[in-house]
Amino acid sequence: QVQLVESGGGLVQAGGSLRLSCAASGRTYNMYQMGWFRQAPGQEREFVAAIRWGTADRYYADSVKGRFTISRDITKNTVYLQMNSLKPEDTAVYYCAAASRLITIAAMQDYWGQGTQVTVSS
Repeated sequence: QVQLVESGGGLVQAGGSLRLSCAASGRTYNMYQMGWFRQAPGQEREFVAAIRWGTADRYYADSVKGRFTISRDITKNTVYLQMNSLKPEDTAVYYCAAASRLITIAAMQDYWGQGTQVTVSS
């Protein structure tokens, strides 16, 4: 299996920036994509961004397009989420995910990290 460990969450002011990291270990040779999802209290877990591991093709939710950037470091088996121009609406627990195919639906992900809290104050 694959283990995913997130880091980088915290509390920031609206308009600020934050960078999340997700380090993958284990049977990473079967990974097809890695990505980020988020979940606010009482809300469904929603797609944020994903990157195809082999090609580095990137995909974003409309709500974060132009503000967030996903990237990968092949050597470190790590994916990053650079979050700029943060809004209070971005407040959520952010989860790293890995899947065996390119899919942006939370229920179709194969592996999850433990989550990291991102809080944006107004």
